[in-house]
Amino acid sequence: MQAPAAPISAILWASLFERVSSDSSLSLQGRIRQMLVSAILSGHLPPGSPVPSSRLLSESLKIARNTVVFAYQQLVSEGYLVSRERSGHFVADDVLKSHVSNALPEAHRPAHSAATWSQRMAFHPSRQRNIVKPSDWQRMPYPFVYAQFDASQFPTAEWRECCTKALSILDIRSWAPDLITSDDSALIEEIRTQVLPRRGVWAEKDEIVVTVGAQHALYLLADLLIHNHTVVGMEDPGYPDARNTFAHRTERLLSLPIDDNGLCITPALEACNYIFVTPSHQCPTTVTLPLERREALLALAEKSDSIIIEDDYETENRYDNNPTPALKSLDKNGRVIYVGSLSKSFAPGLRIGYIVAPAELTHELRALRRLMLRHPSAYIQRAFALFISLGHHHSLLRRLCVIYGDRAQALQEALAQWLPEFKLAPLNGGSSCWVTTPAHVDTEQLAIAALQEGVVIEPGKVFFRHPEQGQNNFIRMGFSSISNEKIPAGIERLAKVYHKLYT
Repeated sequence: MQAPAAPISAILWASLFERVSSDSSLSLQGRIRQMLVSAILSGHLPPGSPVPSSRLLSESLKIARNTVVFAYQQLVSEGYLVSRERSGHFVADDVLKSHVSNALPEAHRPAHSAATWSQRMAFHPSRQRNIVKPSDWQRMPYPFVYAQFDASQFPTAEWRECCTKALSILDIRSWAPDLITSDDSALIEEIRTQVLPRRGVWAEKDEIVVTVGAQHALYLLADLLIHNHTVVGMEDPGYPDARNTFAHRTERLLSLPIDDNGLCITPALEACNYIFVTPSHQCPTTVTLPLERREALLALAEKSDSIIIEDDYETENRYDNNPTPALKSLDKNGRVIYVGSLSKSFAPGLRIGYIVAPAELTHELRALRRLMLRHPSAYIQRAFALFISLGHHHSLLRRLCVIYGDRAQALQEALAQWLPEFKLAPLNGGSSCWVTTPAHVDTEQLAIAALQEGVVIEPGKVFFRHPEQGQNNFIRMGFSSISNEKIPAGIERLAKVYHKLYT
């Protein structure tokens, strides 16, 4: 048998405490418990071994002795430690009883023969062209990235209030059980009565499915509705993740041209079984599809027996406070599947989206979702329902609308001053803009050079289905994660990089 790990000497407790908990937001007592649990479960404190006295540990860590005492008491109640009168605290003998040892005698180890995974994979999603951001973009002084978290705008107190309320006894009884194919009834009601009506959409409870973000919604729809011979129309330029999701199911993607008014309504659309559109805030150009084109698109879908998948993202943040109703609001024949997100503007990491579709379809979507993950976290659903019902969500969106409007103005002014040769698409809402550079500029090269100066931009090439056609002179610039004050300096620095490379 393998010998147990040697106990940690008292002199090492301070360094272990720092290493285990340096990034922790826990209290001191919580950090001590975290450190000891880690040491016990990793085998550094074997069953039956003593832990330092509360006096010794408090002196080693330079914290109050009572803090250590309370941490030990909690670990005793949880079964990690046992207290022996006049002897101190020891690791419980049975604390690792259910653990399986990974230590096998060398003679019993299987012969090493690595599997060839690349030959087993049905496809390689990592090889698809995706939007890529530097892993350390948050540390950069000028992050012009899209749809990312802005800590300065997060409603910490309000969200904490809702999370706390969701932990009441009655609420826990609602969300703690396995919902199987269901969603939190409170969130469905808030989406139905508070969120959708602002977009002019009305739906029954059984016509709404909650998803782990809008991307999950598109994956569910693709998995359920698209097969090898399905023709899917995609805006070009358009949303890369949607294109990749649909391309995994069918090779018959039809590129649909975009102009200054969004999707062009042409006879080519009649060949599509499904048409994916972002009419209220086209991705990535940000233009809005006018009413006459919306009506023409619905009429064409009716004529050709097509289904429209509407991704209605960022529609709440209109600077003129006059949002265009969703395409779904004009749908009289159930031909529009509506996909929305609750968390994109709030905190993308929460991953809360939804689908609105006929009940026959949502019934199957829930059954398919069950095979993937049963349902999104019911606790997060309940907290979000409270966040909406208490008015926090609407208040946040109104505040962000003003903030993003100011940032958009600052960005337009900075580009006009420092990079007048860059052409900016008209901005009427959202948290990004679409920029056209002079034709000779390779924006991927520009992005690499700018990153060295702390400026993060997103080259537009990835939004086009066929990048080999030379569409290299576009940039999507987000301003959800950069303060108003930093925008001019960031554009000035980008201009210096540009002139160094191209003038």
